[in-house]
Amino acid sequence: SVGDMYKGAFIPGFMLMGMYTGYVVLIAIFKPQWAPALPAQARTIREDNGDSGLPSLLILTVVSVGASLYFAKHIADVHTWWTGEEVTKVARDETIVVSMCVGVGLAFVLAMFNKITRLGLLSRMAERVTFVLIPPLLLIFLVLGTIFLGVATPTEGGAMGALGAIAMATVRGRLSFKLLKQALIATTRLSTFVVFILIGSTIFSLVFQGVDGQRWVEHLLTGLPGGQIGFLILVNVMIFFLAFFLDFFELSFIVVPLLAPVADKLGIDLIWFGILLAVNMQTSFMHPPFGFALFYLRSVAPAVAYTDRITKKLIQPITTMQIYWGAVPFVLIQIIMVGLIIAFPGIVSSGLDEKEVYDLDKIRMQMESQMRKLDALEAAAPEPAPGEPAAAQSDVPEDPMKAALEAIESEKK
Repeated sequence: SVGDMYKGAFIPGFMLMGMYTGYVVLIAIFKPQWAPALPAQARTIREDNGDSGLPSLLILTVVSVGASLYFAKHIADVHTWWTGEEVTKVARDETIVVSMCVGVGLAFVLAMFNKITRLGLLSRMAERVTFVLIPPLLLIFLVLGTIFLGVATPTEGGAMGALGAIAMATVRGRLSFKLLKQALIATTRLSTFVVFILIGSTIFSLVFQGVDGQRWVEHLLTGLPGGQIGFLILVNVMIFFLAFFLDFFELSFIVVPLLAPVADKLGIDLIWFGILLAVNMQTSFMHPPFGFALFYLRSVAPAVAYTDRITKKLIQPITTMQIYWGAVPFVLIQIIMVGLIIAFPGIVSSGLDEKEVYDLDKIRMQMESQMRKLDALEAAAPEPAPGEPAAAQSDVPEDPMKAALEAIESEKK
């Protein structure tokens, strides 16, 4: 399911974030000329005494992370207090999402309290970072949080994110009819693009199946030397090079449906296989000719030399080839992540195989409690007045709760 895919991508996503961050930190330390700091004239967020305020930001981060970890440890107790019924275990994805929200919420409350009271508990840098991070984190919660908590389906989660973005733009006074029209046009173009790819891939699949192409591919890939490992190596090399010529959508709609049945026949977990391919296909955003991330950077990077308005220094332009070469280390990080997922499948599959254990006795007690409440309501119902027609008899069985209890008893036996 989509929810399982989200769960499986959680740990690889955080690992990729850590690897990206670690690479940038190492470059800033050992090659500072590649990642120069802001000039002193541009560092406008300062305390009255000239301090940067970074220690305060570090303390706030530690407090927020500590609050998240503490809440995650006692989330079952919170559920028990909230529902009035004993809860001993909470889903891992729900624990992660809710705990992160608690930590972020605490940081926001502290920053807001400091701003209103002006006690000086936090630095201006800590306040600014907190208030800037809240909107994107709130959008992430509206999309992923509502899905993990079971409040919304993936489609509804996307709608929640869109609604949240519109609300935030309205609050900030940045929403205009021109901007809304531009967003609608861009969304329509992308949706049309995806729909036509889906139509083309469906036609291709029908023709391919009509000539038994699926069977040919299956026999070809299942006969590879090395079994599962040989299949995974070949598939990942093929996906990596296909990503130079096909973007993420074509690969998802055309190539993946050909590979999934073969992976299933080889005994490969499809959730794990899907995350593996997703990490591999992510490289298509970072290398030409379909490197969308490179084009985004090209659109904001200076193409001609200009004079910085603060330092008055001449800034040299950034060429397209420099952007391409700069993306190579990040592509290598993605490849390393692919290798780690193959070598350590638990990165994805940990927690996915946990089966829900239902306490049938507890369910029985809850159902009996509901039955007693229903009996009490029926006993308290007023008798029909003389002359009034009696309520029509329902075709529903007289006691559906009894049938459910009998089913539970038979299952226990």
